[in-house]
Amino acid sequence: MKKITPVILTAVLLTASACGTAPSSAPLSESSHSAAASAGDIPQASYRQISQEQAKEMMRAKDGHIIVDVRRQDEYDSGHIPGAILIPNETIGTERPAALPDPDSIILIYCRSGRRSKEAAQKLADMGYTNIYEFGGIIDWTGAVVTAEATEHTEPEEEHEMKLKIGEQEIPVTWEDNASVDALKAMLPLTIDLSMYGGFEQVGSLGQRIVRSDVQMTTKPGDIVLYSGDQIVLFYGSNTWSYTKLGTAALSESELQTLLGSGNVQITLSE
Repeated sequence: MKKITPVILTAVLLTASACGTAPSSAPLSESSHSAAASAGDIPQASYRQISQEQAKEMMRAKDGHIIVDVRRQDEYDSGHIPGAILIPNETIGTERPAALPDPDSIILIYCRSGRRSKEAAQKLADMGYTNIYEFGGIIDWTGAVVTAEATEHTEPEEEHEMKLKIGEQEIPVTWEDNASVDALKAMLPLTIDLSMYGGFEQVGSLGQRIVRSDVQMTTKPGDIVLYSGDQIVLFYGSNTWSYTKLGTAALSESELQTLLGSGNVQITLSE
């Protein structure tokens, strides 16, 4: 019996040792899997893919959206969606296109079949554009299409000048010829409450962002500018900042001071 006891004891110890080591491998496997999952969870900039019917609906909105055709010039000339601007996919690199200065603008992108528009949409998303909608190719488009030739020979539509009223008084304004003014016209009619600020301006919210092309400038009395893409500012004094010029009110400094320097006002923009 004394000779058999060590053998039994050894067997018991080996069995206990095997049972004690088995669970240690499970947590290692679990930890490795979690690390791999964490590595795959890195967020990536993206765009939204929508149907062409949704794109048509968005194009009806007066929100300052921009339609971008990313095909070649010859393809664009042969037929494009009305109002679309041309930015060929191959010209989009790592710098923001000059035609798209506001990364928060609503951008609707298409090409011929949908391949290049997806590439362009992703490149713009990687550059920080936040409202990109890709809707495929013009080969499937059932809406209106215009050609460069038709555009050249079409009689220009009569333009209705935008009117500005401060309170009940209509103000003569010379408006700039730029995309921001066009976007503002697309939102008409507008009634905006302005507030005095800094002793030299009145500022009010447009309620949404529109395209902008800000430059550093020193304003003068009568200047009308876009600030931060979503605020309109009327100056009765002067300030140096980065703005997009919208127009100039044809009033004297004293007239502007009387209208704008005595309290908050309400303006109306209409056709």
